[in-house]
Amino acid sequence: MRGEILSAVERRNMFLAPDAYKLVEENNEPMAFINSILNAMKDNQIFITKQDVLDFMYGDKGTMKEEKYIKPAVKFCSDIHVVDSTDITGKSTCTGVMKDFSKYFQDRYRSIKRILESNRKFGQSMPLAKALSYTDREVHVVGIIYSKNTYDNKSIGLKIEDDQGTVCNVYIPADSPASKNIFIEDQVIGIIGTPRKNKDKDKPASITASEIINPDVPETNAWQNSDSDSTIAFLSDVHIGSTTFLEKSWQKMIRWMKEASTSINLNYVVFPGDVVDGIGVFPDQEKELSIADIYEQYEALAEYLKDIPDHIKMVVHPGNHDAVRPAEPQPALNDIFTKTFDSNVILCGNPVYVEAEGRKVLTYHGRSIDDWVSNVQQLTYNDPIAVMKQMVVMRHLAPLYGQKTALAPEEKDYLVMNSIPDIFVSGHVHGAGHLNYRGIRMINASTWQDQTDYQKNHNFNPEPAIMPVVHLGNGTVKMMNFRT
Repeated sequence: MRGEILSAVERRNMFLAPDAYKLVEENNEPMAFINSILNAMKDNQIFITKQDVLDFMYGDKGTMKEEKYIKPAVKFCSDIHVVDSTDITGKSTCTGVMKDFSKYFQDRYRSIKRILESNRKFGQSMPLAKALSYTDREVHVVGIIYSKNTYDNKSIGLKIEDDQGTVCNVYIPADSPASKNIFIEDQVIGIIGTPRKNKDKDKPASITASEIINPDVPETNAWQNSDSDSTIAFLSDVHIGSTTFLEKSWQKMIRWMKEASTSINLNYVVFPGDVVDGIGVFPDQEKELSIADIYEQYEALAEYLKDIPDHIKMVVHPGNHDAVRPAEPQPALNDIFTKTFDSNVILCGNPVYVEAEGRKVLTYHGRSIDDWVSNVQQLTYNDPIAVMKQMVVMRHLAPLYGQKTALAPEEKDYLVMNSIPDIFVSGHVHGAGHLNYRGIRMINASTWQDQTDYQKNHNFNPEPAIMPVVHLGNGTVKMMNFRT
């Protein structure tokens, strides 16, 4: 192991101090740990000291950005807060010019490339232009998918591009295990293969892939138990203002909270978007509204939230029905809508990382699920957890550009899953389910709205009034049903 660690450092032209090496060696996953440290170091840094490693472990912002930090162990913090570096609120700079789009996709490419290169199986990649100059050796490259073709013999052809603008065709034989992978446009992947020259000089050279590497969470990633006794609940898609809001089920849940929340130490509730039904979100929506004024919808929401016991801290972020820009990442709700909210409500953008007693919770409303289902035959609305799993595999919440999910070209891509969450929650499709995937508790957090006429016309059946609750210490997930 010592040789592997030092080799990884040498490949970056850096040196690791002996006392720094000891800290790395003591980590449960030393190779993943050292690669994460190397990715966090400044470009001109040569020597990695013990203090550099300690700063990385405890989140010192002088050496790394918080979203790149993957904790080796969970610490009890007795608090909940938004990880500021993952929240777009107050930081949007995009104007929609071509330069913005270039920066946006460059950041996506480079962020996921760093994740791929931290994979021991993949290691360091080379630019496409350099890789295509070889014909007799294996190469490792990273590319963003421009297009995909499936041929009659079930083989797959991809056209990829790197951050230098080099374009290349990738051929995946039908008998390769990689041909079973899901591929979509704008996805960033790692390719291990052999270059081939094209006889037609007007056409680009190609690579025959022997293996495709996704930036997936490592198989060794695991939930590390902590001494926390707290639980956290998720209430997605409340849709206050809709005629189909499930008032009786909501009140049943509130009564339970008042009577029993302290017995399970329920200290936090996260609302993953669509807290109100909004105005003009879909055709003829006004016929399904009990509150037709957007300001009054948020005022009514504030009153409902006041019924939640005072000791519970709440985190609220928007979804596609809320009164913010539709383009993701979305900023927090404006003060003009939330001035009547109590002080125990934390407002933030979508998506965002929230840290609760040392646990990283990635909460995303889930608008992109529509695009995943529309473009990937294997995925359906009936199984939103399968969609969320693909988001984790590709380490991106909404890779497809130009679909139903509007994406704002910010200077960085806030939808890249830079850090591995302990809990990953979404809503949007009004389903309910959970899955433990490689240490991550993945949750689709139901709804508090009954089936609407719009949903009936589209043969969509929600699973309402279910509140997922996660124990922050041991990771146990309980789906509590309040349907009346």
